[in-house]
Amino acid sequence: MNIMNIGKTILNTTTTKNPLAQVKEMVQSCIQCGTCTASCPNAFAMDHTPRKLWRMVQADNADAVFKSKTFILCSSCYYCTLRCPRGLPLTRAMGLLTQMAQVQNPEPFKQSHRFYQEFIQSVRRHGRVNEIEFMSLFFLSMKNPILPFKYASLGIKLLQKKKVSIPNPNIWKKDQNGLEKIFNKVRELEEQS
Repeated sequence: MNIMNIGKTILNTTTTKNPLAQVKEMVQSCIQCGTCTASCPNAFAMDHTPRKLWRMVQADNADAVFKSKTFILCSSCYYCTLRCPRGLPLTRAMGLLTQMAQVQNPEPFKQSHRFYQEFIQSVRRHGRVNEIEFMSLFFLSMKNPILPFKYASLGIKLLQKKKVSIPNPNIWKKDQNGLEKIFNKVRELEEQS
């Protein structure tokens, strides 16, 4: 299963002259009221507020838009879309910007892509996430031998507080066939889109 294919149907790669054309069309009637920024629970952490990002999109400032971390920090909560007085699909536009950024420069997204891949594989193997195996495989896939040591103290604290447990393989895999059916159905749906 390829996590990067989720939502692929909204990305139109034929607009190569202006990469922002599709998003610009979605936000062209933005009145810059700031409701999206006021509604966003992650706006405090963004380098540009959603309102400013939409203005940059309207101004065709692709370099500034794709250097921004705003769309990456979007949690897809849909508050901005629900509260927008113009009814603009802002969350969908944020998702589209993320997809475009992945196509233009996939390097910053590799770590999160590997994280999601290992998570799904752990669920597929065990029926639920095996945290220790999952994080071990994730760190191995990053090919950075120092990275696990940065998280060692956190791992020990999580074990001490029993937030992460040593797995008991006997309690897992009760209905592996049912789980495999779900994964196969998801694969079918992804191939159709």
